[in-house]
Amino acid sequence: MEKKTIKKTVKAKASGAADVKAKKRASIATAIPVFDIKGKEVEKFQLDKAIFTGDVHKGALYQAVLMYNAAKRQGNSSTKTRGDVSGGGKKPWRQKGTGRARAGSTRSPLWRHGGSVFGPHPRIYRYDIPKKLKRLAFLSSINSKLGENKMIGLSDMKLAEPKTKAFKAVLEALKLSGKSLFIVESVDSNVERASNNLREARVMNYKDFNTMDVLGCDNLVISKIALQKLPERFK
Repeated sequence: MEKKTIKKTVKAKASGAADVKAKKRASIATAIPVFDIKGKEVEKFQLDKAIFTGDVHKGALYQAVLMYNAAKRQGNSSTKTRGDVSGGGKKPWRQKGTGRARAGSTRSPLWRHGGSVFGPHPRIYRYDIPKKLKRLAFLSSINSKLGENKMIGLSDMKLAEPKTKAFKAVLEALKLSGKSLFIVESVDSNVERASNNLREARVMNYKDFNTMDVLGCDNLVISKIALQKLPERFK
């Protein structure tokens, strides 16, 4: 009887978890608004349901963040061993008969001005995770913004002149607060120069941004063409 009860409980929990996931997926928007640079909504863009499911895999995100942070480490710290410290060529005293402990060099780690034991040496901290896991983390980061309603579309991102004031006007028109990541098909020189002086804005090509870029922003703004081409990165 106890085994049957346990099995029923496990099945109930599994079905409950499945129901929660189904509800979450149902609440995720299948289309996002597309605005022009003046902040006017021009259309709704239908997302690919096979990719933008709203599922966020926290384990994959954790592994990706560890990998990207490890790649940032310089790994150039270095210490000198007893063989690297200058001096110490002469034996301090004879081996026997003095009553003191044996000593072969004044640069022993036990001595002042001696070498270091097990100290850090230059090394490469960079490592890689499987492609499928990296792709899952990247997709989870985008789905996290979609679930938070922090992802919008942009009809086109072009400026007549490379002025910071013009780019700031776009941010104000779209009513974006915090850090915003703009994803476009190709970065226009005027847009790039106009955004350079703004800490709260960053413009990138749809082929170049990664999980850390998405997690590091508050708002994800993707141009319509980039939205159409983005599924290519998940094939």
